[in-house]
This record gives sequence, structure tokens and C-alpha cells, in this order.
Amino acid sequence: MPAFPKAAHEAVADTTLRANLRHATHTIRDKRARAVAELDDWAELREAGRRIKDHTLRHLDRYLVQLEESVVSAGGTVHWAADADEANRIVTALVKATGESEVVKVKSMATQEIGLNEALEAEGIRAYETDLAELIVQLGHDRPSHILVPAIHRNRGEIRDIFAKEMAGWGRPATEGLTDTPAELAEAARLHLREKFLRAKVGISGANFMVAETGTLVVVESEGNGRMCLTLPETLISVVGIEKTVPTWRDLEVFLQTLPRSSTAERMNPYTSMWTGTTDADTADGPRTFHLVLLDNGRTDTLADEVGRQALRCIRCSACLNVCPVYERAGGHAYGSVYPGPIGAILSPQLRGTQSEIDASLPYASSLCGACYEVCPVAIDIPEVLVHLRERIVQGGEVTRHGVKVTLKPAKGHAAERAAMRAAGLAFARPGVLHAGQRLASRTRALHPRTLPGPGRAWSATRDLPKLPPEPFRDWWRRTNGGKDSGKGGTK
Repeated sequence: MPAFPKAAHEAVADTTLRANLRHATHTIRDKRARAVAELDDWAELREAGRRIKDHTLRHLDRYLVQLEESVVSAGGTVHWAADADEANRIVTALVKATGESEVVKVKSMATQEIGLNEALEAEGIRAYETDLAELIVQLGHDRPSHILVPAIHRNRGEIRDIFAKEMAGWGRPATEGLTDTPAELAEAARLHLREKFLRAKVGISGANFMVAETGTLVVVESEGNGRMCLTLPETLISVVGIEKTVPTWRDLEVFLQTLPRSSTAERMNPYTSMWTGTTDADTADGPRTFHLVLLDNGRTDTLADEVGRQALRCIRCSACLNVCPVYERAGGHAYGSVYPGPIGAILSPQLRGTQSEIDASLPYASSLCGACYEVCPVAIDIPEVLVHLRERIVQGGEVTRHGVKVTLKPAKGHAAERAAMRAAGLAFARPGVLHAGQRLASRTRALHPRTLPGPGRAWSATRDLPKLPPEPFRDWWRRTNGGKDSGKGGTK
């Protein structure tokens, strides 16, 4: 992937994409605002969620051990994966051990993060996405562009064309004469997926939460496909980031209030599926074999950063995407990650490091307007982390990646900015120099360009430089006796 500025420049030229994004994000954000306004204690719930997450992250080692003990005592098996490669090897081996060559999947950010579908395909195992939006992305040979609505960049006409062209190659074909009405598109997807649910022996999921005290995993979704994948297959493999742990059921209650309202603007999630261990009865719902793969993949390194660790509070509601002016115009693909938008701009560079061009550019993919922080249900100060990561990129230094010390070189292209900041620092530390510079700037203002030259041209391409006043404020203040004589020729 190219750096964000280049990818975004290409994306904003797509008028259809921008129209799709604007319609979808504005619809979701307006509904969310109304749903949140119904709760008088929303601020208290938000603060409770923040405190629960921070407490859990501070004691994550203890709660992960408790989680493992609870899962094992309930009949499950726990695997620890340090990175994506190890997680993919574990899951692939588990599927092969069943003798099956296909699996059904619940929508999972963690499995997208590690590229599990591609790893399974390389071993001759076909993974079928069952979430409607993920199905659209998979059939369209596309990539997700939103955390909650992966196919948000597609309109109904495009979806109809994808179904008509691609469904036959993956199973049951779309009905003849399929239109773009939502009911017909949903019915085509239902019929296509039904046969996969009924014959699948292996299911793969993520989880929104893991309860340490009982070993219970929780998936919240809106279509019911998740429940089919969690109850029908004989073997269930769940790949979950270690930060999804919560200590108790009482803690879970807070997030089951805030997540639906922040993500889908619903008072209560339509399908909340929970499972603990396995079942032995032939007639009972749920898997007979359950494997939990606990994924690190950069999370421990992120946890070590006192400022950046707050990104691990994220409950994947996507509210920050829907209010972000940058995401609304550029879309999710420009971020080059499974985690787009403001949260992706701080999470991806921490999980993957900032050595690549795309990851080094992501902390700059923001206007720092703060709208993302205002809507976050766990109070992640995304602007604070963005500035923190920008500082790291510019200054370079030593960081830890997967347990290994890595030295980052200072970012290229910031020499002029560093020189300007040093000059400003010298001037502000010397009042006489600052005053002389202000006078010189005012007296030469007729010669000032409207846009910046050189590297600054990109910033000022859509902005005019602010006009300087005819005299510095300090001179005006002295001349008008502190503004008292402004009526005698002074300028207000």
C-alpha cells in the first residue's frame, strides 16, 4: 500500500465512493446521536467503560491466566499466539486435524488482521464469510473499508452486480433477474449461505469480549449468521486479541449497553451469543470441541506505551469513523489496514510498527478536530495518541516490536519543519527578536505570497495564508494606550 496521502488523493477523486460514504456515515451518526441522547447516564457509562478497560489492561497478565483456567475447566483448549504467523499455523493445523476442507466464519477483525483466509487458502482450505457485508467484500474480491459495515463503499447496484456475477462460483447462484432492492439482495444472500451453515463441520470466530471469571466468550451481531456458526459446527475455533478480556459478568453489562448504541444505534443488540466451553450431548447446541487462540501480534508492545496503550480500550464500535471528516472523504481502503479511520490511525502503527511508508503516514491522517474522542464510548483520546505517534515518527528512537528492540530513524521530509520550530523557539525565548520579527513581517506584508512555496505548497493548495495586520499587537497597544484611544485613529 502507498502512504495515506497518495491513497487518499486517489480515493477522493471517486465521486461514487464519496457519495456512498457520505450517505452511510451521516445516516449512522445521526441515529447514534439520538440513541445515546436517550440515556441520562451515558457519561457515567462511558467513564465506567474507560475504568474497566484501564483496570483490565493494568492487570492483563493475571486476567489472562484466569481466563485460560476458566476455559480449560469448561472443556475448551487455549493456544497462545505471539504473532500472525503463529496464529495462522495453529488454526490451519486445527482445521486439518478435523479432516475438513472448508469452514464458515463469523465476522472477525482479528482474523482479517492476521490474514487467516489467505493462510487457509494456501493450505487448500476454503473459508466462507457469512456476515452479509463480509460476503459482499469476499465475492467482490475486495477489502473491507469499515469496521462495522465492511462494504460501506458499495451501493445496492454494485452489490447486485457482484451477486449476479460471483455467487455461482462460491455455491448457490443468485436468482435469475435479481434486482437491487434490499429484500431481494438479503434473500439471495440467505439462500446462498443456508447450505453452508447446514453442512459446515468447522466454524471460526472472533469475540467481542471474553469473561475471565467464567471463560465465556461473547459475540454481538445483527444478522443471526454468527449464532449459526457458533451453534451448528462440531468444532469451533475462536481467534481473539488478548485485550478483549473483561474480568467479570458485571463488567460485561456496561459494554452491552454502550456498544449497540455506539455502533448500530440500537438500544439492545439483536443477536448476543455467549458460549462457555463445549457440549457433549448430541441434541444440544454448541460445539463439541472448542479452541481459543489468544492473539498478541503487537498488543503487548502497545501496552508498554503509557500514552498509546489507551488504543487497546477499543470495543470496535466504529463511531469514530462515522464522525471523521477525513474518513468520510477518503474511505477505509486508503488506510491500508483492516482497522481504518481514526482508531486505525493509532492502532495499526502500534500493532505493526512505523517502519513502513503507510504506517508512518497514518498518524497524520487526521485533522485533530477531536470529534472521534467525543463519540468514543470508552473515552480513547485519539488526538492525543496521534500527536504522540507523530512525535515518535519525527524523532525516531528505540521501540520494542514483538519482544525485539528496534531503532527507528528520524522521519525524512521533516527537516524544514524542525528548522522552523527551532527558529520559532529561539524567537519566543527572546522578546526583542520576536518584536523585531513582528514589525518586519507587518511592514513587508504586501510582498507576502498567498500560498507557501516548496514542500508547503501541498498544505496551502486549498488554503490562503492568513493576512498579517498592518502593525503588531504590541505596537497597537502602546499607540492606543491599551485600546483606550482606539477611537482616535487606532484600529480595533
